[in-house]
Amino acid sequence: MVHVVITGGSSGIGRAVARVYLERDARVTLIGRSLPRLEAAKDLLSAETGRPADGIGIVSLDVSDDDAVQDAIAAVEARSGPCDILVTSAGTVIPAPFESQSGAEFRRHIDTNLHGTVHVISAVYAGMKARRRGQIMVVSSGAGLIGLHGYTAYCASKSALVGFVEALRLESRPHGIAVSICFPPDTDTPQLAEELKLRPPEAVAMMGTAGLWSAEAVARRIVRGLDRGHQEIFFTPSLYLLARFGGLAKPWIYRWFQRGLPR
Repeated sequence: MVHVVITGGSSGIGRAVARVYLERDARVTLIGRSLPRLEAAKDLLSAETGRPADGIGIVSLDVSDDDAVQDAIAAVEARSGPCDILVTSAGTVIPAPFESQSGAEFRRHIDTNLHGTVHVISAVYAGMKARRRGQIMVVSSGAGLIGLHGYTAYCASKSALVGFVEALRLESRPHGIAVSICFPPDTDTPQLAEELKLRPPEAVAMMGTAGLWSAEAVARRIVRGLDRGHQEIFFTPSLYLLARFGGLAKPWIYRWFQRGLPR
């Protein structure tokens, strides 16, 4: 039975990915910060899929704590078997002007979105390498492809994942480990609801045409991409074009955007 480990598994994209794999009779472990939210997610997924609740693993931890991640993954694999598929969906986003963010707030984005991803991958990587098989899906964001007003910390953390994945893919491929990355647009999740309360109008002007996806639609696309061995998933034509031709397009996008700003 395939064992799927999902960070950020208590809600949103992570929980929706878990549902897809539970419907396939996979063994699933959810990782998140809040134990009550993980327990609620487990009960909901059990009710939706008919899988026994006690067969869905949950682990409460902060992925930015490397030691805690290493210990937890070791315990999870000892209990439920080696991780075959890892989906790193844990993340945080709190839009704010750069000058109003404290150093601690900025670091929190980097520690969760970048370091948290690295910690979890590190915890499963040696085992995958020894078995010469494994799949890793890193959830970045459309904000990892372009700078956005009010998102300095978030863009920094999500764009850093691109370089990390591209380098890791070169190392992992000879060992049978497939490393992929996806760039979801705005997705209807509890986190987005909180983010929108703080999103500045300048960011709305740049992002307003991207459209809103359901967590379920994003999850299905992620799982299909893993099934097909896709290295990158972009979800929309505009994100695909931004990734492929951003070097040419972004100067014009920024120029268009800045023309509409008050001087």
